[in-house]
Amino acid sequence: QLRLVETGGGLGQPGGSLSLSCSASGFTSDYYGIAWFSQVPGKEREGVSCITNSPAHPQMGDSVTGRFTVSIDSATNTVVLQMDDLKPEDAGAYYCAAVQNRLHYVVERICALTLRPPDFQAWGQGVQVIVST
Repeated sequence: QLRLVETGGGLGQPGGSLSLSCSASGFTSDYYGIAWFSQVPGKEREGVSCITNSPAHPQMGDSVTGRFTVSIDSATNTVVLQMDDLKPEDAGAYYCAAVQNRLHYVVERICALTLRPPDFQAWGQGVQVIVST
């Protein structure tokens, strides 16, 4: 059973940095992708980034390109979202989500397209990001 645990987040200042970590376990397929979604009250979850393993191939949403980076440690199945140059609109609940498949091109396609929550098979509990002075 896939299990995802997020850590990090909290309060960051505009222009500052925060880091989110997602530790995944229970994969039964060789290939997987882990995405980050953000959500604010009253709105749907929005894809922020996605990265696949073997090889690592990161994808970033337009609103965070150049400010956020995502990395993966395939040995520990841990994905880190580094959030730099924070903006007030980055605030919200952040969830990591995972998809796995025996075929790499399947997870690659899911991570490369507009991220859709139904494509992901497991979710973390979420962490809060607050951006304020």
